[in-house]
Amino acid sequence: MRSRILFISGHREDAPRLSQMLHALPLVLDHVGTLQQARAKLEQKDYPVVLTEAALPDGTWLDVLHLTRESPHEAELIVTDPQADARFWAEALNLGAYDLLAQPFYEPEVRRILFNACARLTYEPYPRAAAV
Repeated sequence: MRSRILFISGHREDAPRLSQMLHALPLVLDHVGTLQQARAKLEQKDYPVVLTEAALPDGTWLDVLHLTRESPHEAELIVTDPQADARFWAEALNLGAYDLLAQPFYEPEVRRILFNACARLTYEPYPRAAAV
């Protein structure tokens, strides 16, 4: 069974790159560009993981965190930012995010973090072939 990840980013070009990174895993990426579009998607579908940029055209990752908490389905939130540092990572985790992904994206890290976040709700072991 494939898990769906909602990716919220104003940078449309990142979605195909992320999808390509996840091709060997049972993960599907749905992309929206704004917080408003994310709200509509979360009302339509159950996403075990939401991946969002820290800064969005109409909000921030904190708005997305509140949105996932209001959702009737449990979802892990992962934040991505080019300025990801230890302070931001600690803040995000302390406020309830699952993890922080630095940009530019590093494929093994993207695979591991996104798969583990999805598996946390479905308890699937990480496939060894995808580790490389």
